[in-house]
Amino acid sequence: MIQTFEVANVRCGGCANTITKALQEAGFTGVNVDLTCEPRKVTVEAVDEAQLAHFKEILRKLGYPLSTEENGAGLKVKSFVSCAVGKFTTLNDAE
Repeated sequence: MIQTFEVANVRCGGCANTITKALQEAGFTGVNVDLTCEPRKVTVEAVDEAQLAHFKEILRKLGYPLSTEENGAGLKVKSFVSCAVGKFTTLNDAE
């Protein structure tokens, strides 16, 4: 089942790249990060509640909680690091 969630701290293509790569590596399909709206939306295909919980856990570990969840300073710092990694990965892929 395809579901879309509003996610906090997503600012740019670097963030989107980090989220997409992490979710795909975890086995998720249908991953899409919409940067055209605020708050940003992440779409993913998940088969059950356990997989949805794993999806949310991955996002939080990267610093991108759902917009309905607590978003403390620690998560914002994590999101800056994840964003930088995503930008670096994008630059290396282009070479």
